[in-house]
Amino acid sequence: MSNADRQHDVVVWGATGVAGRLVAEYLTEQYTPDTLSLALGGRDENRLQAVESELLDGNDEWASIPIVIGDATDPETLREIAGDTRVVCTTVGPYTKYGTPLVEACVEAGTDYCDLTGEVNWTREIVDEYHDAAVDADTRIVHSCGFDSVPADLGTLLAQSFAMEEFGAPCSRVRIYLESGSGGVSGGTLASAAELFEAASKDPEVRKVLGNPYSLAPPGEREGVDPGEQRLPRKDPLRSSWTAPSPMAPINERVVRRSNALLEYPWGRGFRCTEVVPTGPGLGGAATAGLISGGLGSFTVALSFGPTRSALKRFVFPDPGEGPSEEQMQQGHFRVRVRGQGTNEDGPFTVDAVVGADRDPGYGGTARMLGESAMCLLEDDTDSPLSGGVLTPASAIGTPLAERLRAVGFTASANVASEDVDS
Repeated sequence: MSNADRQHDVVVWGATGVAGRLVAEYLTEQYTPDTLSLALGGRDENRLQAVESELLDGNDEWASIPIVIGDATDPETLREIAGDTRVVCTTVGPYTKYGTPLVEACVEAGTDYCDLTGEVNWTREIVDEYHDAAVDADTRIVHSCGFDSVPADLGTLLAQSFAMEEFGAPCSRVRIYLESGSGGVSGGTLASAAELFEAASKDPEVRKVLGNPYSLAPPGEREGVDPGEQRLPRKDPLRSSWTAPSPMAPINERVVRRSNALLEYPWGRGFRCTEVVPTGPGLGGAATAGLISGGLGSFTVALSFGPTRSALKRFVFPDPGEGPSEEQMQQGHFRVRVRGQGTNEDGPFTVDAVVGADRDPGYGGTARMLGESAMCLLEDDTDSPLSGGVLTPASAIGTPLAERLRAVGFTASANVASEDVDS
């Protein structure tokens, strides 16, 4: 079946979950049936019909939304869905458990795909198993299209593009700062984190992947100058602030390095990337950095051991399918700054890119990031030399995603760095 003959433009797979429902809600609010043939996908028809009713309530543009039924563990139903769809947009995790058959179905059907994964070990499996086949099929498998890892990946691309335009040279290093953020966490997100730690506890190969800063680079290129994510409080080299480790650094840094590799190293093979949480100057900043580092370390230790991991899943984490309240999502916001430093014939220069929104980062913001990623793939609204492969947001889509996000209220900009933001 040719792409033009397919019944659905986009299937939101996992539409009954927290993130999937929000993506479907965003797409039906932002687009109309005249511009988008949307379908809701999952395994429970009654729950999907309930989501459809909620989406149609008060929305005069949409009279109905088709429903497609399948099972994440049944390759045959997934092949049928992929074969009748132009873009599959999936929120069903943990991807380590439920993601691989859908990727395989999309590669076989020549169907573009985007997801929200932050699971480094699973992304590495997909890279190794399906990248070459996706290249041959001219099929784009685009991972990490939400808060993991659009702000970091797209922000780095914006900073580098501006540096090239303004100074004629790329930044040799970037520092990614999670400057501010407020929002909630769903059971599905925490289940994915627990799944990653469980895999690492059982499989030395997973531990090896998690320990290599270049584990998502192409085969043969999985080493470089970066030592890996920051693990302790540190005075920042590019601004007068203390910094703490970022919980998202293990995925975001690797995604950015993969973007550089996939684009054939426009930022150089010596490019360095670090993501941190700035905590401010002076003793107060140092103390806050210490508290964050200690808390993150304790949480990591708790997830690393089976008994404490099981206790957290049973007594602390919300159930999969549960998420933050509407109030939490409405009051949420985030801002990520990417500060890049490079050198040209006139000497050193520093640039800043900022990506942010007055939206909960993991849900309201992520729904827009994933939804617009799917629309970029659908409409081929991309600035990329790559037509297929296991890709990243920056390498598969590029600056058109920033333009679309700006149109729906995001900040996505780059400029010469101003005075120190911590002073």
